[in-house]
Amino acid sequence: MTIVWRPTEGYIERANVTRLMRAHGIRTEEELIARSVADVAWFWDAAVRDLDLRFLRPYERVLDLSRGIEWATWFGGGEVNLAHACVDRWAEATPDAIAVAWEGEEGAVRKLSYADLRREADRLAHGLAELGIGERDAVGIFLPMAPETVVAVMACSKLGAIWLPIFSGFAADAVATRLRDAGAKALITADGFPRRGKVVPMKETADEAAAASPSVERVVVWSRLGRDDAPWTPGRDVAWDELVAGRPEPFETRALDPEHPLFIAYTSGTTGRPKGAVHVHGGFLVKVAAEVGYQTDVHPGERLFWFADMGWIMGPWETVGATALGATVFLYDGAPNHPGPDRIWDLVERHRVTHLGVSPTLIRALIPAGVEPVRRHDLSSLRILASTGEPWNPEPYRWYFEEVGGGRLPIINISGGTEVGACFLSPHPISPLKPCTLRGPALGMDVAVFRPDGTEAGPGEVGELVCRQPWPGMTRGIWGDPERYLDTYWRRFPGVWCHGDWASVDEDGFWFL
Repeated sequence: MTIVWRPTEGYIERANVTRLMRAHGIRTEEELIARSVADVAWFWDAAVRDLDLRFLRPYERVLDLSRGIEWATWFGGGEVNLAHACVDRWAEATPDAIAVAWEGEEGAVRKLSYADLRREADRLAHGLAELGIGERDAVGIFLPMAPETVVAVMACSKLGAIWLPIFSGFAADAVATRLRDAGAKALITADGFPRRGKVVPMKETADEAAAASPSVERVVVWSRLGRDDAPWTPGRDVAWDELVAGRPEPFETRALDPEHPLFIAYTSGTTGRPKGAVHVHGGFLVKVAAEVGYQTDVHPGERLFWFADMGWIMGPWETVGATALGATVFLYDGAPNHPGPDRIWDLVERHRVTHLGVSPTLIRALIPAGVEPVRRHDLSSLRILASTGEPWNPEPYRWYFEEVGGGRLPIINISGGTEVGACFLSPHPISPLKPCTLRGPALGMDVAVFRPDGTEAGPGEVGELVCRQPWPGMTRGIWGDPERYLDTYWRRFPGVWCHGDWASVDEDGFWFL
């Protein structure tokens, strides 16, 4: 398989990862990957400093393995809050920069500057605190992709509450399963949202889920559609607008231990009861910021649009990654091909998206409409293409590369998972690429391919994807079920994370799933 893309001098000179390499006297990508794995504590500390990620109190030690690799902790002795690192610091430094840009399926457009986002998150944090929400209380977030979703995430983070991002298309039983598992005290939802021109009655679904979740005491309702017919439960339901109205600002963002729970990301549950992966303030911030900074190469002022939902790990990933770096996260709550097959390309053109992320399935769904919907739009703002979610096959990969990227943009194809908090495998914008490849290990990720007997597989040999050292974004267990966590990931090969994916490495060192 031949190389389809090689980095130009422009990509190399502009890349964040190039800056990191030069700061440490590292000459090649291969040398950087090797050093990041040989000394993971060095790498993650270097990333914090290079990306200027803000802790409220400096940490004293990067990595602590005293409880074993399965329960590794990071950035001990420090204090941090994701909302401070992603919102407050930028609201002070670049208050007018756009944090969130959004378009609804019906065409409504809104933008929040970093100052706006801080103000709205502070108001909601005050309101949630008045409802009795405090540190370690779980709050379900069952919302479409909209600015209010980011506000809710940051408000909960400011409080030290644990947010539960729930897929906006779930039925009530799936929502309730997650609320009950986490013992959620509150649920934030909307009256509905449009999908292919029809109303998705989200409030009715939320009501049914809340009724089946005894721990839920309050339901906060954002009026996305302004429905007059949305059901209402007096004494339990509270309107978002009323909750935030007249609130003082600012809210004093809580300084938290880096291991303080941030959110619980649930797996799909397609192979059994959904697993609640626990992510924490310090680890998720650092791992995701490093990925968005070094792999997708996002810079302040650029716009990242990953066609995702907050209930998929890529929703939190794009939200946290973009804002940690002072960039803009672009959100859209509709279908990618409604009202016409070019909707997603129209969004890219009009909102000047610089970084576009998709799943291979989405591209496969768009191909039957042909190339004309793509070619009628100016996609020159794009600098990086990205993908995840499943393996590529050659035809849609080529279509994405040639028709969307014009053969001039890299496809940063990443692979990880809900429990990983981010990814194991990824190229960088300085990497040569073969079609469908993941290129190699993400920085700081000591991955390998194992045979069933625990020995390392050879070139071209398919085996188990494993990771031999911890990383900051690693789940801190499965919520309420530590034995299931150990059984699922750590007991196949003791002391080694076994992810459950098949992988191979070709003779040139390129990785594939």
